[in-house]
Amino acid sequence: MSDKDSQIILRELSKSYATGSPRWLSIGSVSGATRKTIDAVRGVTLSIERGTAVGLIGPNGAGKSTIIKILAGIMRPSSGEVIVNGRVPFKDRIKHVASVGVVFGQKTQLWWDLPVQQSFDLLRDVYRLQPQQYRRTRDDLVERLALEAFLSRPVRQLSLGQRMRAEFAAALLHEPSLVILDEPTIGLDALAKIAVREFIHRLVRERGTTVLLTTHDMHDIEQIVDRVLLIGKGKILADGALDRLRSEVFAESELQVEFLGDSPLLDLPDGISLIEQNGNRVTVAFDPAKQNPAEVISKVVAGKPVSDIRLGPRSIEEFVSHFYRMHGALEA
Repeated sequence: MSDKDSQIILRELSKSYATGSPRWLSIGSVSGATRKTIDAVRGVTLSIERGTAVGLIGPNGAGKSTIIKILAGIMRPSSGEVIVNGRVPFKDRIKHVASVGVVFGQKTQLWWDLPVQQSFDLLRDVYRLQPQQYRRTRDDLVERLALEAFLSRPVRQLSLGQRMRAEFAAALLHEPSLVILDEPTIGLDALAKIAVREFIHRLVRERGTTVLLTTHDMHDIEQIVDRVLLIGKGKILADGALDRLRSEVFAESELQVEFLGDSPLLDLPDGISLIEQNGNRVTVAFDPAKQNPAEVISKVVAGKPVSDIRLGPRSIEEFVSHFYRMHGALEA
C-alpha cells in the first residue's frame, strides 16, 4: 500500500517522557533532581488505509495510549513523523479535530448536568456545523443508536449503556472520517456490548469510516477489527489479521465439551493436552495436522452424554498472553 492510499502514516515515531523528583536537604532547600527518561513509543512505523478497523493490543504501559494521543493531536511526538488525513495533528489541531471523532470509555465529552440534546447542540456550535447538515446527521444517529427516549434527560441520569450510545453520537455529529475508540465497551453489559459492536461494524461498512480501537476486551478485538497491532514496550511486535497471527503462534485447535453431568476422568494420549476441567466442562488442545479431530472428540467424550461441543482456534486471550510471554513484553 502506497502512502497516497493511507489515511494514517507514522514514520519512526517516538515519544519520551522525562520524570523526576527533587531531593530535599535537611534544611528544606532543593539540592537537585533525579531525572529518568521513559521511552513510551520507540520508532513506530505503520500506515493505515481508509475504511478499515484496526485494533491496538498491549499490556498497560505498552505505548497504546501515547500513540492514540499523538494521533488525536493531544500530544506532540519527540521525534519522527505523523500524518493523519494529510495533516500533522499537533500542528494543525483545529482542522484536524474537525475530521476526527474520539470516544473514551472512562471519560465523557457530554455536559454532565445538561440534557443530551443540549450537549449535541453545543457540539454543533463547537464544530460550526451547518444547521441542515447537523439536523440530518443528528436525526440519523438518534435513530440508529435508539436515543429518542432519553434525549431530554440530563447525562448524569443515564445508565452507562445509554451514556455510551450518546457518546458515540456526540463523536460522530461532525461526520469524522477517523474515529478513535479507547475502551468503548468498558463496564457495559452483554447486550450493550453487542449493540456497540454492531454499530461500529455499520460505521465501517456503510460510511467507510476508519476505526482505531484500543481495548482490553479481547471479544471487541475478535468481533470488530480487520487488522491487529500487537504493541509491547513502545514497539509494534506484530501486525496483521488476527487469524493469521494466531496461527503463527498456535498450530493447535481447541475443543470444548460440556457434559450433561460431571465430566469423566480423562486418560488422554500424547498429542492432546488438557487446558481445563471444571465441573461438567472439559477443554483440550491438539494439532489437527497430527490428530484427527473426530478421534479427539471421541476420546474426550468417552461415550458420555453431552450438551454442547465447540471446536475452533485457541482463544484470543490465550494467544495474546502466550504472544507477550514469548516476546518478554508483559511488563512494559
